[in-house]
Amino acid sequence: MTTITTLPLLISGDGAAVEVLRREREDLRRRLAASGALLLRGFDVAGADGLTDAVRALSGAPLAYTEQSSPRSVIKGNVYTSTEYPPHAGIPLHNEMSYQAVWPLTLFFHCVQPPSTQGATPLASVHAVHEMIDPDVRAEFARRRWMAVRTYGEDVGLRWRTAFGTDSRAQVERLCAAGGLRAQWSGSDGLRTTAVRDAVHRHPVTGLPVWFNHIVIFHESSLPADVREGLREVYGDDGFPNNSCYGDGGVIPDDVVAHLRACYRAASVRFDYQRDDLLIVDNMAVAHGREPFTGPRQIAVAMAEPSRTG
Repeated sequence: MTTITTLPLLISGDGAAVEVLRREREDLRRRLAASGALLLRGFDVAGADGLTDAVRALSGAPLAYTEQSSPRSVIKGNVYTSTEYPPHAGIPLHNEMSYQAVWPLTLFFHCVQPPSTQGATPLASVHAVHEMIDPDVRAEFARRRWMAVRTYGEDVGLRWRTAFGTDSRAQVERLCAAGGLRAQWSGSDGLRTTAVRDAVHRHPVTGLPVWFNHIVIFHESSLPADVREGLREVYGDDGFPNNSCYGDGGVIPDDVVAHLRACYRAASVRFDYQRDDLLIVDNMAVAHGREPFTGPRQIAVAMAEPSRTG
């Protein structure tokens, strides 16, 4: 194997990806902790079954995608498509499931088909983001925390049955209670959930402070301006499928979110996918997003290692 020290750390070679992950497991886990992301290039992943085996070799059993916030489809087992937003739409940098009480520590992205143009998965060290944020902004979030606000209706966004994987309201209420969410039913079939979370966490291995949350990606200002105003006009201030506010319910000003967005942007790096690339991301060290793209981009995604600090 040859390596180049970048984010992600490039590891090139040949043969079966699962074999290198089994053979070099401890070394690769050390490298992942040190760098935040690994890019295995030139190896044969061998489809969804091979990706599942690769996840098991490095991180244990792949996790189910629960309390969904974006549309995905099951490829096989706990291997999913990447977020199924239109190609022209970018996805802001974020840490997977950081709005939940428990989240995956490790993410796997397998490039089945690279796009024709763009379509990268940009990455950013969330310790670097934390250090770039204005100390007064950090202090405000430390004092007030942040709140994830999600509205499940019939017309916009995900339905609660899809997000929670059940038709049972009682089961939804049990899942919400277990995850620290407050659930409010509305109308004939609507649901609104709120959860107050910390904006800053400590990385479980390095101990470094990390900006680990969904504040930017959930905030209404991350929507296109026309979509934002259209949703407000039709559904009111509480009708956005996802939103973020301070933990006491106060509005997070647009300029604060713009500052956070700029910090992500300043810390971000990108690379162009090649067929069969396997990107492995330390979810508490590195945020990821998606560029707009053209062409038949296909990225398979798996998650592993549930946190125990939520």
